[in-house]
Amino acid sequence: MESVGEPSGVSRRLMLRCIGLATALFCIPGLTLAQEKTLADRLMPLIQAHRGKVGIAILHLDDGVSFEYDGDEEMPTASLIKFMIMLEVYQQIEEGRIKLTDTIVLREADKVPGSGILTYHFSDGATFPLRDAVRLMIAFSDNTATNLVLDHIGINSTNRRMTDWGFPNSRINAKVYKGDTTSVDPARTKKFGLGSTTAKETVALLKKLHEGKSANKEHTTQMLDHLKKCDDKDKLKRYLPAGVTVAHKSGTISDARTDAGIMYFPGGPVAICVLTTKNEHKGFQPDNEGNVFIGRVAEQVYLHFVKTKS
Repeated sequence: MESVGEPSGVSRRLMLRCIGLATALFCIPGLTLAQEKTLADRLMPLIQAHRGKVGIAILHLDDGVSFEYDGDEEMPTASLIKFMIMLEVYQQIEEGRIKLTDTIVLREADKVPGSGILTYHFSDGATFPLRDAVRLMIAFSDNTATNLVLDHIGINSTNRRMTDWGFPNSRINAKVYKGDTTSVDPARTKKFGLGSTTAKETVALLKKLHEGKSANKEHTTQMLDHLKKCDDKDKLKRYLPAGVTVAHKSGTISDARTDAGIMYFPGGPVAICVLTTKNEHKGFQPDNEGNVFIGRVAEQVYLHFVKTKS
C-alpha cells in the first residue's frame, strides 16, 4: 500500500505555482471571489415585488454609470412637476422677462387645499417676492404658491421650454386643484392629472441643472438650495444616513408616489428619479408602500455606490 508523504519536487513546484496564481488573482484591484452586486441585482427584486407600475432612472453624474427600468414610460408626476416649473422661472429671469423680486399678491380666491402653508397661515392681501413663492413651492410643495407662480409665468411656458430642450413628455397640464377651469390639455389632465414626465427625462433635467446648463452659476446654486430644503423625508431620504444630502422634489396623489433629485455623498453625486403609479396601496400615511419602495430604491443606490466607489 502506497503511503502518503511529502509531495515530490514536481508536485511541490506545481502546488506553489497554483498558490501564486490564486494570490495574484485575488490581489487584482476590483476582482473578488464573489462578484459585487450590480444596480440591477439590487433593484430588480424591489421592482418585481412592488404592487404598482414603476419607472426608474439612475445616473452617476461623474462617471456615467446608469440604470433604467421603463425609463421612457410617461407617467404622472404629482408635485414633482414643480421642479420643471422652477426651471422655467429661472429661465425667464435670465431672459429678463421677470425678476425674483417681483411682488406676488395672495388673494383669498387663490387659496387651494393640499400641501403648503399659504392657504392655512397667510391672510388675504399678503405680499411677498417671487423668490419666496418659488421656495414655498419646492420646500413645502405649496399648492397655492405654485398657482401664484404659474400666474406669473404662464402655464404653457413650462411646456414650451421642456419641448425646446428636448423633453416633450415633461408637461404641466393645469393649475393645482383647478384642472377643470385651467387645463391647457384636458385629455392629458384626465390621464395624468397635474403633470407628466418620464424617469429618463427627469434625470436628464437634473443632470442639466447639476452641470450648470439650465441657468447661470448663481441661479443654479439657488435652485439646488431650494431642492435641498424639500421637507419630504418619507421617500428618497427615508433610509439614507443623516450625512447624505438630497436636492429633490417629490409628489403624492392617491395612487402615485414620485421623487427625484441628486444624492450627494462620498460615492456620488447620483441623479435619481423614481416614479410609481397605479399603486395598490393608496393610503396617505408615511409608511405608504410607494413611499417605502422609493426609500428602498434610494437606499440600494446609496449602498451600491458607497461600496463600488470607496
